[in-house]
Amino acid sequence: MINKSAEKRERQNSVRRMRNRAAKSTMRTAIKKFDAAIAAGDKDAAASALDLSFKLLDSTASKGIIHTNTASRKKSRLHARFNKLNAQTQVEA
Repeated sequence: MINKSAEKRERQNSVRRMRNRAAKSTMRTAIKKFDAAIAAGDKDAAASALDLSFKLLDSTASKGIIHTNTASRKKSRLHARFNKLNAQTQVEA
């Protein structure tokens, strides 16, 4: 038989786990939209998706859902890909 405090702790863990899972999923979806915009070569859509991705990465890192260094690494790689797209479009123009 589990005591009351253990039952409450399990309820709290479940709520937090679902909240964290939703935040991670939202973050991943934003990154996938950025990837799709990059693949399509749409500079404007990529810029807006990059801003949203940065915002979500920062918020999930500040909440402790992902590590701060992980967020920084992902932001760096996303920005590098965005810069590469900008360089390609400038060469073509």
